[in-house]
Amino acid sequence: MFPIILLLFIAVPIVEISLFIQVGHVLGVWPTIGLVLLTAFVGASLVRSQGIQTLMSVQQRLQQGELPAQQIFEGVVLVVAGLLLLTPGFLTDCTGMILLLPVPRAKVARYLMSKMTLTTMGGSFHSSQGGPFDHSSQDGRTFDGEFERKDDDNHRLR
Repeated sequence: MFPIILLLFIAVPIVEISLFIQVGHVLGVWPTIGLVLLTAFVGASLVRSQGIQTLMSVQQRLQQGELPAQQIFEGVVLVVAGLLLLTPGFLTDCTGMILLLPVPRAKVARYLMSKMTLTTMGGSFHSSQGGPFDHSSQDGRTFDGEFERKDDDNHRLR
């Protein structure tokens, strides 16, 4: 893994510099700089709107009692897309824009989910049929109770 990351840290800047030189030769210096700034601003606004949609999807899944794993991983991909769009360069901007599209983002999120394993300390992960908000005990008994809120004004320390 380390050699791949090292290679990316060397190769990506070299590709970006060569693209800057080529685009700058065709368009000129100031239009090239303007194009980089424009992609950063447009990308940031797109990441914001896509992020809000993903957050709403997460909330909806939670209200249904489901685990929003796909949406959480898509949120991570959106963060990466935002970082790529804010990084100056045409290669990183193109990659970030591709990650903003719903289909590639979902595929990348599914790939990341397939590479992750869920482990807990002190035991294994158990799922219940009632969803994450099922408060049943292990032997099937459900505990129910009532509470009363008391006014704390009389018990304050002075």
